[in-house]
Amino acid sequence: MRPLFTLNNRLSLCAEMVRKGKRIADIGTDHAYLPVWLVRAGFASFALACDIKAEPLMQGEQTIKKYHAEDLVETRLCDGLNAVSPNEVDDIIIAGMGGETIVHILSEANWLKDESKNLILQPMSKHELVIEYLYKNGFELTEHRCVVADGKIYTTFTANYTGNIKEPEEVFTYTGLLKADIEDDRRFLNSVINHLEKKANSDPHFGEIANEIKARFLL
Repeated sequence: MRPLFTLNNRLSLCAEMVRKGKRIADIGTDHAYLPVWLVRAGFASFALACDIKAEPLMQGEQTIKKYHAEDLVETRLCDGLNAVSPNEVDDIIIAGMGGETIVHILSEANWLKDESKNLILQPMSKHELVIEYLYKNGFELTEHRCVVADGKIYTTFTANYTGNIKEPEEVFTYTGLLKADIEDDRRFLNSVINHLEKKANSDPHFGEIANEIKARFLL
């Protein structure tokens, strides 16, 4: 069998957050690298590779065939989770898209409000909107990590449904479960501060949030 490829740091972080042996859905799969790697490496028992566009799915199907994963990975043309049913998957990965899009996808799939489901979310922007949505809808973060890939810093978190609806503190929506003693976490937090300070030019409130993050994390 063809040797398995290596995932980059960004996708590896998502893979590490998958519960071993579970069925996964990769939303916005593109070339289907992540689902193919997960099943071929023995971390997932089955995978749905989903995308809203036909061309990425065609490329994904080529990856599936190349690594002989046809019996373990299925492609599906759909908008978010609209064509995925609750009994098909356990862990849901939504990565490589903006926070607003992730919130839209989550809000369209009410069946995710199930304690048995594990969400693995990697927003490319506006992660604070995703964290805010999660807590206001009865989810809680369970793990939160950052990683550098191709010179860029990314954040990824897992969440589960608890039914405990909260109004999250605004600073928490930016910092989540990140820790000051982890280098990649600090790097991400500094990028958040820089972003907020730029936004403070038009709204001083963002500068206040940036200063609070600095104070809490001694950055």
